Amino acid sequence: MFNSVNNPFGQRIESAVYTGQEKRQHQQNQQKDEEKRYLENDDKDEVKIGGLPILSEEEISIMVQNYIAKLKTENENNKKVIEKLDKFLTKFDIKKFMKRNPNMTSPDFHMVMFNETASLLK
Repeated sequence: MFNSVNNPFGQRIESAVYTGQEKRQHQQNQQKDEEKRYLENDDKDEVKIGGLPILSEEEISIMVQNYIAKLKTENENNKKVIEKLDKFLTKFDIKKFMKRNPNMTSPDFHMVMFNETASLLK
C-alpha cells in the first residue's frame, strides 16, 4: 500500500511493524536451527555402568554355591528352607543357567539368584 503512494523513486518502503515481525521470525528460525543442530549432535542415551567383566561358567558355579551357603546360614533354624536350597543346588544346571542369562556380570548374577531363590525362602 505504501509502495505506490507518494513514491517517485519506486523504492520499496517498509513499515516499522513489518521489519519488527521479520526480525522476530528470523530470530525464531535461527533458534530452531540451533536446537536442530544440538539435537543432531546429541550423544546416544546409552549408559554403561562400571564396565564390569562378564562372568565365566566356573565363576558362576562358585558364586551359586556361595550364595546358597549364605542363604543356608541365614535360615539355619528352618529345616524346610534348607532342604529346598539343597534340592535347588543339586538340580542346578550351569549350562541352562548360562543359556538363559548370557553375558552376566556380578550384579546381574545377584539379581537373578535373588529372583530364583525368593520362592524357596518362604
